[in-house]
Amino acid sequence: MTEPQRTLSTADAVEALRAAIRRRIVGQDIAVDELLAALLARGHVLLEGVPGVAKTLLVRTVAAACGVRFGRIQFTPDLMPADITGTSVLRGSDGHFEFRPGPLFADVILADEINRAPAKTQAALLEAMQEKQVTVDGTRHDLGDRFTVVATQNPVEFEGTYPLPEAQLDRFLVKVRVGYPSAADELTMLQAHARGDDPERTFAADGPALSAKELDALREATDRVTIAPEVIAYIATLVRATREDPALALGASPRAAVALLRLSRAGAVLAGRDFVTPDDVKGLAPAALRHRLILSPELDVEGRTTDDVLAAVLLRVPAPV
Repeated sequence: MTEPQRTLSTADAVEALRAAIRRRIVGQDIAVDELLAALLARGHVLLEGVPGVAKTLLVRTVAAACGVRFGRIQFTPDLMPADITGTSVLRGSDGHFEFRPGPLFADVILADEINRAPAKTQAALLEAMQEKQVTVDGTRHDLGDRFTVVATQNPVEFEGTYPLPEAQLDRFLVKVRVGYPSAADELTMLQAHARGDDPERTFAADGPALSAKELDALREATDRVTIAPEVIAYIATLVRATREDPALALGASPRAAVALLRLSRAGAVLAGRDFVTPDDVKGLAPAALRHRLILSPELDVEGRTTDDVLAAVLLRVPAPV
């Protein structure tokens, strides 16, 4: 006998996701919300943080909470495109070739240390991210609508790395920075470990907070969020302001404007609303734009960041009331 299907409201689904993540991730609220917003907006994520700040655990936790298939690829300098996309293998029985899918064939893919992969492997991943398909021996293979790449990179270690080209950076809907926890959060984490509560060791104990179909419904609800014309105009003005800012050698592209609009809808859902406010735009603008901008050489030498410039732009551009 099959169990009756439950029906969760959008607010209940969001709260279920957050509660499941909090059981394993202490603090990192901004990073969690930016990652969830990208997931609801059907976008790929670039996670940046030093080793040991729970980047991998965060991705595994989100995938497990959403009830989707999870895959992990450890990127190395000798990784070849076929190692991630799959390959055609000759069948001995009839002499025909059979496609063997690679690790990309999952719903949420953790691309660990993506900047360690050579250019041709990054190019293969670029097609998968943009088209949600891979081409092997001239045949296209669909990766499914839920396909999402969450890539990680270390901001302090550059030996043996291949910097991501601007074209690939632009394919990531957001760049999420995962920093050190606050003193209170770190103390809470240590107290939990002292009690024997190790999230890595007990990972399989919790079931998913949502089913994959419930995640699909949450994404569809995100697509239906209302965004007023004046808020759309505000997004366009913000993006154009980055192109005119002398502190930037390269401003945000039209794709960045679309990304910020999609993210703002997801931000409204996470806030329990069915309409976008200017605060949704402001809160998610750094995640949507920081990796699409290039600082002028003078500011780069001074140690300024794109987040600094974005903060000034957000202060300068008036928000609708």
